[in-house]
Amino acid sequence: MSIDAIEIRLARPDDAHAIADVHDAAWRNAYRGVIPGRELERLVERRGAKWWRYAIDRKTRIVVMSFGGVIAGYATYGRNRAASLPYQGEIFELYLRPEYQGIGLGKRLFNAVRRDLSGHDVKGMVVWALADNPRACEFYQRLGGVKVDAMVERFGETKLQKVAFGWAA
Repeated sequence: MSIDAIEIRLARPDDAHAIADVHDAAWRNAYRGVIPGRELERLVERRGAKWWRYAIDRKTRIVVMSFGGVIAGYATYGRNRAASLPYQGEIFELYLRPEYQGIGLGKRLFNAVRRDLSGHDVKGMVVWALADNPRACEFYQRLGGVKVDAMVERFGETKLQKVAFGWAA
């Protein structure tokens, strides 16, 4: 019997292509039929390997989860960007390849990010998700997130509601 190792670590420059692939697959899976097609294509295309390499080189906080040597997911996070919310930390993105969803890896990645933020004395955390993405909303609620805010984001001519889930310190 073989047990594949799960590793969560900071992204390295040579991870850029794999992160771009995860982003592409996860976004198409999560947002096809939610974000208008042309807008979704633009959002996916602008986040290629070059974009990710630049983000890694700039020391953006990005962690990857590898499962059996394959980058299965990633998360980006840092200080909360919404000054009106009483949380110091924010997960900007947390995505897994579709074939790795639903088996507990997302929870492991989420908890690793939360521990890292907490270890840097960041009190409380917020995550935004599109309301039309019930899988993400349910995921964050199962992890104890409480709806704390909502706003509208525009994708071309389409307006979609985003929901903020918060976790106290």
